[in-house]
Amino acid sequence: MINLEELASFLVKAKKEAYAGDGREVTRERPGFKELEFTEGDWDYRDSYVGFFMAPGQEVVRFQGKPIWVMSYSGGMTSDFRDDVGFAKETFGFLKRALLQVTEDAPFRGPRCLEDGRWIYDNLWKGNLTDFEGRERILYEFNEKIDDESVFIFSQKYIGGLVIHK
Repeated sequence: MINLEELASFLVKAKKEAYAGDGREVTRERPGFKELEFTEGDWDYRDSYVGFFMAPGQEVVRFQGKPIWVMSYSGGMTSDFRDDVGFAKETFGFLKRALLQVTEDAPFRGPRCLEDGRWIYDNLWKGNLTDFEGRERILYEFNEKIDDESVFIFSQKYIGGLVIHK
């Protein structure tokens, strides 16, 4: 049986070293995908995604070469913001700052909430490391007036948990 505390600790390190930490791309297992990897001892993590404005993907953790944990995600920039590469890059930069705050008690994505100037990251999930689902969103305040509303510019769903072999 996999030690869940070790798995959670490894996931936090891996996520901070891969996408959130601007990790290097590795040789692709899936043609056309962008893939990032982190390895430590018997543990191996791979994040594989495709696209830019909408970028579905999957994270897989292997222990001693055997897949033991998977998370799939899908989403991206909302339809009104899918033609502005510069703004999308800013959004993904803020997303990475949020993802760097991943914790061992919820090692799926970022914190429940993060506010930074005009940016707000909002993350809701249910479940635990073994079986979970959630969605994350990014809101942006386009005007500096206090009365103006924030606009959702990014939304993504995710689901995952342990792999149970026979």
